Formats: sequence, structure tokens, C-alpha cells
Amino acid sequence: MHARPAAEYALRTPPLRPTLSAFLIVHNEARRLPACLASLGGVADEIVVLDDGSTDDTVAIARAAGATVATRPFDDFGHQKQAALELTSGAWVLSIDADEVLTPALVEEIRRVVMDAGASNGYWIRRELTYLGAPLRFGGTGRDWVLRLARRSAARFALRPVHEHLVVDGATTRLRSPMRHVKYATLSEHVAVIDRYTTIIAAGKAARGGRFRAWHILRIPYELLVRLVVRAGILDGRAGIIYGGMAAFYAFLKYAKLYTARRPDG
Repeated sequence: MHARPAAEYALRTPPLRPTLSAFLIVHNEARRLPACLASLGGVADEIVVLDDGSTDDTVAIARAAGATVATRPFDDFGHQKQAALELTSGAWVLSIDADEVLTPALVEEIRRVVMDAGASNGYWIRRELTYLGAPLRFGGTGRDWVLRLARRSAARFALRPVHEHLVVDGATTRLRSPMRHVKYATLSEHVAVIDRYTTIIAAGKAARGGRFRAWHILRIPYELLVRLVVRAGILDGRAGIIYGGMAAFYAFLKYAKLYTARRPDG
């Protein structure tokens, strides 16, 4: 009897399904993407990057890291994230942003979860925020829990224009280890994001018949009071104070844009 060539056995052997697929949406993330992808190397069997037309080296960086790269025109964050989720093939999925990095302790914890037959359907992860190069612990940032790890069969996204989030059917649990959220190296970067998000939010409010009210002006002192005093953001020093001020600006600007959007000369 002649032995069959090894290549024939290889063709007859179905490819192994990835256990964990990490996925993210990107736009001009060449600066922050390498650290994010490097942190996934020890835990993700598949990395899916959905690009919306980056003009920098984002796509080249993703491909060099072994990620599967697809392109989709951006419409809103909810539908973009859902499209990225649908490109994955793993039994488990991990939603991550380009400005987030898994810590080694979190990698080990995720490994244990995806191998546990009795694991919950979804897991919350606490983010430790770094802003303008400084870690923030107060102002509400220390309680930033996000639902990011889930069984693929139980996961979907809330299709919201901004502030989209993962929805998981069934029980969810909190992981102990955090991930790092390295957000905004410069104020110019933060202002650009605020401008983009508030434009989308204002357009949505206007479409639903929302109106600017005089009391919306009070969002600025309210946000400053809550973030800097009630939640002790002032204890984070200069970075914490600036973050609180920018949050107040963001809270007011979306209503200011709603006002201009409804004016004929806006």
C-alpha cells in the first residue's frame, strides 16, 4: 500500500476555528495602533481590523501585525462596530479600541476565561485612563467599566451613532485585571474628537426634534462641579483639571451645535 502524501491529509483537515477573535475599527491610528496590536499577540487567535479609509500607515501596520484587514465607509460607530464583529470567526470576541492596551495580568485572565466551559457569556473590564501622559484616578475615571469580552453567539452592538456599546445575552461578570486606556497625547487631538462626536450627537438630537434650552448653559458649571469636586478630579492635578474642563466643554458643545443646527443661518 502506498502512503498518501502529507499534503492530501492537510487538505482534508479542516482549519481550526479561532478561540478568541479581537476586533477594532480604525481611522488614521498609525501612532497608537502598534501598542494595541502588540498587547493582543499573546491572547488573540485572530485579529480583525476594520478601516474606514485611513490616509496614514494604519492599514500597513495592521497587516504587518498579522491582522485581517477590511475596509468599510464610515456611517456611524454602532454600525461600524457591528460590521467588524460580523467579520470575526472565533467562539469568543474581544472588542478593543486602538488607544487601549491589554495588561499582562488581563491577558492571563482572558486566557483562563475562554478555556472555561462554565464561563459567563460576557465580561466587563475596567479601564485605567492615561490623559496627556498622566494617569487619572479620580473625576469618575476610576469607575470606567466597559463590556468587551463575550461569547460571539451572544454578542451584538447597540446601533447608536456614538457611545456604542456591546450587548450580551445572558450572564456577565467583571474581570479583576484592568486594561490601559491611553487617551489623547495632546489637547489638539482631544478637541478634534470632541468636534467630531458633538457634531454627530447634535445631528441626531435635531433629527429627533431636540431643541436647545437656556438651562443647557448650566452644563458647564455642573460638569465642573461634579467632576472636579464631587468626584475629586482636582486630586489628579493639572491633567485632571484639564480633563474636567474639556468634559464640561463637550457637554455644552453638543447642545450649542444643536442650537446652530436648527437655525437657518447655522
